[in-house]
Amino acid sequence: MLPEPILLIGGSGTVGRWTARFLRAAHPDAPLLIGGRDLTKAETAAVEVGGAEGVRLDMASDDLGLGGRPVGAVAVLFTDERVAGLRFAQSRGVPHVSISPGIIEMAPEVSAYIHAPQAAPVVLGTEWLVGATTVPTLEFAKVFGRVHDIAIGALLDEQDAFGPAAEADLERQTKTMPAALARRDGAYAWRMGDDAKATFRAVDGTEMDASALSPYDVVGLAAATGAPNVRFDLALGVSSTRRRGGPMSTEIIIELAGDDHQGRPLRTRHAVVHPEGQMPLTGLGVSMVLERLVGLDGAPPVPAGLYFPYQLLAPPIYLARLAQIGGEILTLEVS
Repeated sequence: MLPEPILLIGGSGTVGRWTARFLRAAHPDAPLLIGGRDLTKAETAAVEVGGAEGVRLDMASDDLGLGGRPVGAVAVLFTDERVAGLRFAQSRGVPHVSISPGIIEMAPEVSAYIHAPQAAPVVLGTEWLVGATTVPTLEFAKVFGRVHDIAIGALLDEQDAFGPAAEADLERQTKTMPAALARRDGAYAWRMGDDAKATFRAVDGTEMDASALSPYDVVGLAAATGAPNVRFDLALGVSSTRRRGGPMSTEIIIELAGDDHQGRPLRTRHAVVHPEGQMPLTGLGVSMVLERLVGLDGAPPVPAGLYFPYQLLAPPIYLARLAQIGGEILTLEVS
């Protein structure tokens, strides 16, 4: 059992509650601290998950208001402009993961890591739904000898539940960031203006108007596969399940093109779908990253270093857990 508690900063929010729920389900005895600015909300969330404790945090304090209280790992689930959670984790020599900073906001975290690379593992967690895109994509890529193109289309239903922190993050990344990063013919380029407009087909074939986005999936998948063309587009609208008269869901459309291992042209199209929307997938990814970082999964804890989530998540285990929580992988096209 983990001797020191995992601290979820922003743990009383929607992602935090899903993360705590999955950690508790997989590891009933793992100690958890649900941290936030509002002690009442933190304590309420702690009671809901069971066996956890709510604590009030002061993000302007070096010790976050925890004094000398021991902590085993830190997850930051909202925008931490002070990088206080990371500085605290490094001072304690414990792992840290955050899921908010976009590509153009990564400098503070990377700088903190560079100045103390041996302090602790640092996970740049702002992949789309924290592994729900990258892990399946890399599995689908295994049938390719060479991947030429990766096109990701994420569909968020208008009825999907956004917590305040998630809504602020999405607003910041889609409205206030001036451009989105993509890879074209092997070179990175910023998509702006009309170039940032796109369409993709949802699971049911409906054409969705979308806009360019650049979560870490763009650079991570480009580096992992060598694909010279990588793009990510986000659509907000009606999901395929709701168009059929059912409840809303979230969809991730993953299209790959290239050559198979015999050099023949190959194109595949898959989807990752969850009937309860984006938040369960995000919570699953955060919880599994934390499990791997501290060794709750039975393997040795992760050494100090700088990581993306997909580098820590074992595909067979992740995909099995995805299915357990109601996620589904759909094969839409192989040609």
